[in-house]
Amino acid sequence: MKKLFLMGRSEAGKTSLTQALRGEELHYVKTQYTSSDDDTIDSPGEYAESKRFSVGLACFSFEADVVAVVQAADEPFNLFSASLRSFILRPLIGIITKIDSPYANIPMVRQWLVNAGCERIFLINNVTREGISELLEYLKEDLPRLTMEQASYKQSIGLGEWDPLPKGMEYPTSRSFR
Repeated sequence: MKKLFLMGRSEAGKTSLTQALRGEELHYVKTQYTSSDDDTIDSPGEYAESKRFSVGLACFSFEADVVAVVQAADEPFNLFSASLRSFILRPLIGIITKIDSPYANIPMVRQWLVNAGCERIFLINNVTREGISELLEYLKEDLPRLTMEQASYKQSIGLGEWDPLPKGMEYPTSRSFR
C-alpha cells in the first residue's frame, strides 16, 4: 500500500481520515506533531497555516508515496496556492472531507484542488465512511518501478519519477542520454 501524507488546515479532517482508513472508531485527537505509521503521515494543520512551518510539509512529503491536500467541503478559504504541485515531487491528490456539511461548497473546493495541481480528487465522509473504499483502492494500486537509468532519463528531460513520459517517447536503450 502506498504511504499517504496528509496536509491541510486545522479541523479539515486529516486525523479522522487516518482513523477511518484504519477502520477505527472516530475519536477527537488534536495532532500536535507530525505522526507517522506504516501507511500514513498526519501533519498538524498549523504547518499549512503558517509560512514559518510550511517548509516542513515539503520535507515530510519526501517520506511518502502520495501527497494529499485535505480540505473540508465547508472550508471558508483556501490555504493552498495554484501550482502547489511545483514543489511536491510526489503524486498529488485532493481529498474533500465533510461532504455532508450543510455549508458544503464542493464545486468551489474541488476547483481549489484542481488549481493546486491535484491529479485525482476523492470525496470523503469520515463518519459514514463514504468514499473510503475508493481511496483505499487507489492506495493499493502499485507504483511503477523504475530502474536507475529510467529515473535518470526522466530527470534529464525535466520529469519527476512519477510523471509519465510524453506521448511517443520511450526510454533509450543505451546510456547515450547522459
